[in-house]
Amino acid sequence: MLSRQFLVDRGYCCGHGCLMCPYIPKHIKGNTFMRKNILIVCALEIETQGQLEDWGPHDILYTGVGKVNAAFKLTQKFGKFGSHIPYELVINYGTAGSRKIKKKQLVDCTKFVQRDMDVTGLGFMRGETPFEKEPPLMLETKSDFNPIGRNATCGTGDCFVEDKSQYYGEVVDMEAYALAKVCYHYKIPFISFKYITDGADEQAHEDWEKNLADGIQEFQEKILSQITT
Repeated sequence: MLSRQFLVDRGYCCGHGCLMCPYIPKHIKGNTFMRKNILIVCALEIETQGQLEDWGPHDILYTGVGKVNAAFKLTQKFGKFGSHIPYELVINYGTAGSRKIKKKQLVDCTKFVQRDMDVTGLGFMRGETPFEKEPPLMLETKSDFNPIGRNATCGTGDCFVEDKSQYYGEVVDMEAYALAKVCYHYKIPFISFKYITDGADEQAHEDWEKNLADGIQEFQEKILSQITT
């Protein structure tokens, strides 16, 4: 039996059904894409329900809640590699609220804004970081991999939305903008997939607790199963 390391070093799939095939999807002749090229980033382990353990500790990152934790943890992860970061794609998975998308749907987000950045009193636009030229107010990320294709806008802020005062975008979360900004500066493709657990309203906390466990199955079936070159 050929070892996994031998197959990795060879650099492509032979298509002969090797037991230790490291490529995604397996057993596709000529495929060069390996899961080690992808980093999955989530805020909380409760959101993944232990269903991503086979991705291993090196290719999944839990950041904790909020923009500061998200930015720090991802930057720290990238910093360990120096000038050569081995990831070709960063995928963020998490739960989110929405007033425009029905609950219990998985959506892709490719546009991000800070919904709680508000310096309009000094003449800046809502969501605009003062005196910062890059990235633009609406940060749009690039990814060749996107099985859903809705390209939703995600408003990120350090508060859990239960009313209209902090609602900005089709989807609201607490980490994605920070992750997207780190990837923007490191020039690494990024995409976020959010499972809509609640309507970002007065029942949001109850709906989030009730629905959060369902999202990881949708993520596995609709996203991870489709990963290809």
